Amino acid sequence: MADRERRRVLAEFLRTRRERVGPGDAGLPAGPRRRTPGLRREEVALLSGVSVTWYTWLEQARDITVSGQVLHSLAGALRLSPAETRHLFTLAGRNLPPSAPGGSGGQAWQRLVDALDPHPAYLLAPNWDLLAWNRSEAGLIGDPSHGGLPERNLLRLVFTQPRIRTLLVDWPGQARALLEQYRASADRHAGDPEFTRLTAGLCAQSAEFRDWWDTHDVADFHPARRAFDHPRLGRLTFDYVKLAAVDAPGVTMVSCLPADGETAGKLPDLSACATGSSAAPRSRCEAAPLR
Repeated sequence: MADRERRRVLAEFLRTRRERVGPGDAGLPAGPRRRTPGLRREEVALLSGVSVTWYTWLEQARDITVSGQVLHSLAGALRLSPAETRHLFTLAGRNLPPSAPGGSGGQAWQRLVDALDPHPAYLLAPNWDLLAWNRSEAGLIGDPSHGGLPERNLLRLVFTQPRIRTLLVDWPGQARALLEQYRASADRHAGDPEFTRLTAGLCAQSAEFRDWWDTHDVADFHPARRAFDHPRLGRLTFDYVKLAAVDAPGVTMVSCLPADGETAGKLPDLSACATGSSAAPRSRCEAAPLR
């Protein structure tokens, strides 16, 4: 959408949202001789903590800069729904800070991830935090819940955990490919404190991450084949596919499909390798937890 047209649509969207909110809904007195349906512009400005002139320019589709903080204030003042807030950010050309699926939606995603077992699968936040995973994924990389919260981030696991370095065949190639995908996401969320903290921590902890980060190389995700040297099951090879969560923008589900018959035959044992499962069948993985 061209910038001028986008600003025009944003102006109309704000006007229609303003006109549907009554003064009483916003905790303001109606007052006499109110001819404007809904809130006045100056009332929206007051509730949002911006100047009347600035807000007027926004509804006049002028070319002005809008911060994410101001957009959140406008969304609150206009009582926007989550879908309307996402729409507001999109029209303003800003990235809405992502959120994980919540409530029944989050439970449904966990059920979907679990239903894919014995195929490894996991739910990934935009900053690469692991939001959910199934038993086979835990059997493949170790159960992230057995570490502290920093462990529940795929980039931290790959760049700071020795067990992952030995698990991944061609660790340098796979790690750098993941970093380039993360770099593209981090640049789209420049200034986001979660990305800033994660990047700074990884630069401090990993010389490889620091060196590759400084190249500014970026990449998109493409279905990829990854090989693992599992400590008990030997070589495992998977084709990775990624699906987007429509109800949580930026959240993705990654599923691992066996790339050959040998890997497919080991999937039941891989699921049994997940620690802490009393229901795991007898297998070569039952003897001890993954380290």
